Amino acid sequence: MSQSTAIPRSALENRVVRYEDLRPCYDAFIDTRTPGSDQKENFTIIGPGVSENPNQFVHIAEPHGFNIGGARQPPHCTNSQHSHDTVEVFYVHSGEWRFDLGEHGEDAQTILRPGDLISIPTKVFRGFTNVGQSEGFLWAVLGGDDPGHVLWAPQVFKLAEQYGLVLLEDGMLIDTKAGQSVPDGKKPMPRTTRDQVDALQVFDKEELEACVARRQGDGPKGELDSLAGVTETVLVGSGRMNWPHGFMVSEINLDVDGVLPPFCLQTTDVYFIQEGTLILSVDGEEVVLHQGDTVTVPPNGYRQFKNLSPTQATLIVVRGGDEQAVFTWA
Repeated sequence: MSQSTAIPRSALENRVVRYEDLRPCYDAFIDTRTPGSDQKENFTIIGPGVSENPNQFVHIAEPHGFNIGGARQPPHCTNSQHSHDTVEVFYVHSGEWRFDLGEHGEDAQTILRPGDLISIPTKVFRGFTNVGQSEGFLWAVLGGDDPGHVLWAPQVFKLAEQYGLVLLEDGMLIDTKAGQSVPDGKKPMPRTTRDQVDALQVFDKEELEACVARRQGDGPKGELDSLAGVTETVLVGSGRMNWPHGFMVSEINLDVDGVLPPFCLQTTDVYFIQEGTLILSVDGEEVVLHQGDTVTVPPNGYRQFKNLSPTQATLIVVRGGDEQAVFTWA
């Protein structure tokens, strides 16, 4: 059996990022002055993310093998077309979102609602818009400790220059309207070329839908699904969207008064509370978690969840690695 790691209450609290404590960056990317994209909030919850603003606040810097972030946008606010060097997974916490693939967002589109998930592979242009009637929040997972920089569609550079923003080769954003200038020895990021655009993947509607897991849909069952009062559905990995991610994602549902008995993992796992209120116990220390909170549990600690809600509670868990985690039960 693995050696258990005792975690003082203060240390466990430090591993929780409360929804109400999220610190947004309003100018994280080159498109943040472009009309229609100028009201979005970007969050780096775990890891550095891909923000182009060096002042972006990172809540938990500890390497996990993946990054956790978030985007909050009012209705009709758009995140412009871009691609990534690592996989990008979005889980819809609130709002109604349209995801658009392709250089101009015209190759394929799909609508996601709370509880839906999309995993977008590398080297494909994607953008997303809150098409609902209220503010929406996306919880995101990016592959790798260093997910690299964003590759923007060519038209994004042109629009940004009109509003005073210049992106440098090293990923830093320069605001010329605020009096900033390109530092000596630095060069602006070259605009994305036609060859770079043509090298990216093109998805049709059917291929895009293969990247989506709908809420409470059918899917492979996880290790925890055999427990009384608990269901676990694999959303990413283990036969579902199983191209390499470096992590797996599952949805866990706990019935009223449901309990996940103490278990230990060799990998770090991160939990996002979609619905409900729960007590998390790690080696006997406890913390109460609410809807929208994110918590990371280190390897080897024995963790246990109990649903305090009058209804079913829903958690999303990200576990490091592309293989099913090995559970050690207390």
